[in-house]
Amino acid sequence: MSKKKGAIRHYFQAIAVAVLAALVLRAFVIQAFRIPSGSMKDTLLIGDFLLVNKFVYGAQTPRRIWGTDIEIPNFRMPALSQPKHGDIVIFKYPKNERLDYIKRCVGLEGDTLLVKNNTVYVNGEPEGKETFLKREFDPEEGRYVNYFQVEKKSGKTYTIRKYADVHSPKSNFGPVVVPEDHLFMMGDNRDNSSDSRYWGFMPRDNVEGEALVIYFSWDKHEPMLDLLDAIRWNRIFKVIL
Repeated sequence: MSKKKGAIRHYFQAIAVAVLAALVLRAFVIQAFRIPSGSMKDTLLIGDFLLVNKFVYGAQTPRRIWGTDIEIPNFRMPALSQPKHGDIVIFKYPKNERLDYIKRCVGLEGDTLLVKNNTVYVNGEPEGKETFLKREFDPEEGRYVNYFQVEKKSGKTYTIRKYADVHSPKSNFGPVVVPEDHLFMMGDNRDNSSDSRYWGFMPRDNVEGEALVIYFSWDKHEPMLDLLDAIRWNRIFKVIL
C-alpha cells in the first residue's frame, strides 16, 4: 500500500513541477496569443495563433492576484532590447489592462507623428518607401483594398492595407509628439484599426512582448466538418515580420 501511495505522490509531484515550469515559461519567456480581430490584416489574420517572446523586452511579474483586481508589487526583468520602429508588439490595452492588444510600433518617444492622406510620416519623413502591390476585394469587410509594401531604411519590409474607395476618419491625424516612456501603435489594416489615433499613446510599461511566429491558423468561415480546409496550412510556422 505504501508503494502505491509513494507512486501516486511521485506522479502528482511530477505534474506539479511540469505545471510550475509551464507557468514560469508563460510568465517570463514565451506566451501563446490568439488574433481576435482584423486590425493587423493581412500580416495577422483572425484565427492565427502566435508565440510571443516576452523575454526580449523584459518580462514583468504579475500586477494583480490572478482572477482579482487586487494589485501586488511587480517588477520588470532586464530587457535584451527595446521596441523599435516596425516591431509588432503585444501590450496591455491602456483603457483596460485586462485586454491584450497587438499592433505595429510606428512611433517612439520624442517622434513627431503625422498622418496625411492615409500616409504616416515620422519626423517629417514617410514611415518607409511605399510600393503598390495589388487591389483586391475583401468579402469580410465588403470593400476593395489596396495593398502596399513598406520598406524602411533599416531594410525591414511589411505590408499594409488601405481601403481603395474610402478612408477612416483618422486618415488625417496630428501632428503629435510621442511623450517620454510611450509608444505610438498602429494596425497594418490602416482603415479598420483601433489604435493610438483613437485611444492615445501606449505606455512602455504596458509592453508584454514581441510577436515571433504563427504556430497554428484556423479559418472560422470554413465549415467545421471541413477540418483540412479550415486549417491555413501555408501560415503555420510563418515568421512574423
